[in-house]
Amino acid sequence: MSIGSSLALYFIIWWLTLFAVLPWGVKTQAEDGAVTPGSVPSAPARPHLLKKILWTTLIAGLLFAAIYHILTVGYSLDDLPAYGPK
Repeated sequence: MSIGSSLALYFIIWWLTLFAVLPWGVKTQAEDGAVTPGSVPSAPARPHLLKKILWTTLIAGLLFAAIYHILTVGYSLDDLPAYGPK
């Protein structure tokens, strides 16, 4: 796998993982009891974006390492269904 392909694959995995991680631990301003004037009550009170970006990077790195290993060992993604339940 070339460097360009690896970077593209990692970016796609990272982006998809980010959207999976974003809802973790979100409390709305209404739940927190402090609605900022001019914002909707359903806006996040504290989004913790840096923490979520770090989690995203860690999870995406692990997923990328697993997929990269599978592809460099000689398997392809088409072989994955053979390892599932029968």
